[in-house]
Amino acid sequence: MPAEDQSAAQHPVERSPEQWAERMAGWGEPKYRGLQVFRWIHQRGVMDPGAMSDLPKALRAKLIEDGLAAPVSVDTIRDALDGTRKLLVALPDARKIESVLIPRGAVAREDVYAPHDDGEDEPGAAAAPSTFSQCISTQVGCAMGCAFCASGIAGLKRNLTAAEIVSQVLIGKRELPEGSRLAGIVLMGMGEPLHNYAPVASALRLISHPEGIGLSLKRVTLSTSGLVAGIEQLGKDFGGAVNLAVSLHAATDETRTRIMPVNKRHPLGELMPALRAYPLPPRRRITIEYTLIDGVNDSQADARALIKLLRGMRVKVNLIPMNRVPDAEMTGSEPARVDAFQDELRRAGLDAFVRKRKGDDIAAACGQLALSGEKAKIRRSLTVTRDRNG
Repeated sequence: MPAEDQSAAQHPVERSPEQWAERMAGWGEPKYRGLQVFRWIHQRGVMDPGAMSDLPKALRAKLIEDGLAAPVSVDTIRDALDGTRKLLVALPDARKIESVLIPRGAVAREDVYAPHDDGEDEPGAAAAPSTFSQCISTQVGCAMGCAFCASGIAGLKRNLTAAEIVSQVLIGKRELPEGSRLAGIVLMGMGEPLHNYAPVASALRLISHPEGIGLSLKRVTLSTSGLVAGIEQLGKDFGGAVNLAVSLHAATDETRTRIMPVNKRHPLGELMPALRAYPLPPRRRITIEYTLIDGVNDSQADARALIKLLRGMRVKVNLIPMNRVPDAEMTGSEPARVDAFQDELRRAGLDAFVRKRKGDDIAAACGQLALSGEKAKIRRSLTVTRDRNG
């Protein structure tokens, strides 16, 4: 697509200050008006031109004609007992996604929801109770088909635009409890971020822009199921500034293919070299996400295989007892097996932490709320996985 056509197709929320300046010049307006508009959208979260009080009325009318309006809206809010707030977000085509605000007051900084690992906080210190991380979605559903994930096994509906991704953060900031602040973002909601790379990269640039939300990329974590080309491109485009989390979930190709079909395209022999080549800044580590599934990947032999696979890498391991998924046949590991698995990793010198469940009383697993009508597809998918893999 030619650059001019792409610009014309952009939602106004996706424009950078420079692009807004060009638009203003084309309208015969001073270029500085572009920065004003960008700040209204990305600093203040205002996408109604009528509320942009320091702009001329004629310009506000042009912005309305140009299509400036909120790309998403909040459909439902559910609050958990632990302070987690789950937003069901409505899209223009009536589809829905999820975005979750996660309190960090009782979360150790090694937890994946406290993504930065640069020594800014005292080692082992907990974040202030008024700080939150936000888990955002990048697709409606997911094409990866992981057997333990509600959004993945329901299938991909469509990609999100950069405007829809950024807007989750803007409305998330608005829905924070009074006196709280957003301290980090994790791209771990519905979808595979690297399967929707261009909009995700655009959204990251907007989220980190100093004239907008201004969130440092070192406070952003992107989680991937292991798309090798996307990992390499992310490293090139952002120089390793974006924290990387990898949904590994198994240490052998046989087991990983059983629960993660993506492993057929990107087996461990391709994935692990890509992780070792990721341009990690000093004092940063890759987060290895490992969902513990009873009788599938939680044995001591599995732990030893994981130790061998990660030897020599700068990583931390987040062990995640499998969340409840509607109609799923697989179940999470028993606490004793989780503890034994963690102990095995720690004896080998790996930093291994058990992910605390947050918002479990409000359907915390990705896609449980937004894709609640997809249970039949979930059941069929898991049955096929069981039949094919024994």
